[in-house]
Amino acid sequence: MRKSQQTFNTVLVNGFMALVVIVCLFPVLWMCIISIKTVGEKVSGFHALVIGNPTFENFRRLFDLIPIWNNLFNSMFTTVIGTITTLFFCALAGFAFAKYKFPGRNFLFYFVIATMMISAEAGAIPLFVIMRKLHLINSLWSLIIPRIATAVGIFYLRQYILEVPDELIEASRIDGCKDFGIFIRIVVPIIKPALASWASITMIARWNDFFWPLLFLNKNTKYTLMVSVSMLPVSDGLATPWQVILAGTTLVIVPSILLYLAMQGFQKSGSMAGAVKG
Repeated sequence: MRKSQQTFNTVLVNGFMALVVIVCLFPVLWMCIISIKTVGEKVSGFHALVIGNPTFENFRRLFDLIPIWNNLFNSMFTTVIGTITTLFFCALAGFAFAKYKFPGRNFLFYFVIATMMISAEAGAIPLFVIMRKLHLINSLWSLIIPRIATAVGIFYLRQYILEVPDELIEASRIDGCKDFGIFIRIVVPIIKPALASWASITMIARWNDFFWPLLFLNKNTKYTLMVSVSMLPVSDGLATPWQVILAGTTLVIVPSILLYLAMQGFQKSGSMAGAVKG
């Protein structure tokens, strides 16, 4: 009786989770289906899920409306370079706060944590002025340099680095390893699961970034894919070209989903490797 109850509970939980997955994936599926429907076909209701004549004409029109390759490169550049620099400097700062004792360490750390209570958008105007004085308006570096290290990233990686044994670091110093060498050769390999986790969060946030590119960039060829798709014309004659708009949305959303799945697998493998080494 007890076994049958456990089986029923398992089926119930799995069924509920499957229902949640279906509800979450349905809008994405609907979007992808509409993006390959011809103009004139229904885009609302369950009848929209039926594809009469699938076509990639909407994507061709999208390529005609926006400089897609420039926008794609901009998004990939800011995402990849922004993630790499953020991981490096956040981990380096976290290492300093976790393993070094220096005057004002606690004050500086709490000050960094306190900045998390201030919305980033609150500093948009002074940050814009700084970027203009540095001649970085319409430069992709304006999307990377201001967020080269974040308070959340420093806090997250610092908490993970605290778990690295001090004896391991002292043994490395005795063997003649310099401080930066300890960070690269000892600390970074140990915190790979944390780096993978933070990388997945950062990459998705950078890819989906809208506010900062819209603020710092004002040329079509400099826009990221997210901003460029958001500026697609909302009317085509008397009708809204939903097929074209959703084709652009598909190009924005699907890569972020695939990116998350790829980083999730790396995160799991890193966690298992760290557990075995420990």
